[in-house]
Amino acid sequence: MPFSESDLAALDAAEEVEIETRRSDDAPAHRTIIWVVVDDGEVFIRSYRGPDARWYRETLANPSVALHLDGRRIEGRAVAATDDASVQRTTVRLADKYAGDPGVRSMTTRYLDTTLRIDPA
Repeated sequence: MPFSESDLAALDAAEEVEIETRRSDDAPAHRTIIWVVVDDGEVFIRSYRGPDARWYRETLANPSVALHLDGRRIEGRAVAATDDASVQRTTVRLADKYAGDPGVRSMTTRYLDTTLRIDPA
């Protein structure tokens, strides 16, 4: 089942969301703030700190995640999206959505291989 139009619109409009990750299903939850973009009904994220970011490492170990915003909990499954098309789509959307933010340069030029697509759980 795809994400609802309401969830996609909220994610698209959000400046930041919290991602909830766990090293394993029985490990304590960890939350941190990230950027998120939506392109053609698909949700993408990328690590600002590269592969060493805790949330990214936990997501690789256990791809079951949740995105939190505006009182919503949107469950998903993280999938590597390192193909050229996904990386380019994510880069363009990040550049558009976060234009003017000092962090956007790093997010669009470094750590491209940490691009993840969040599929509905």
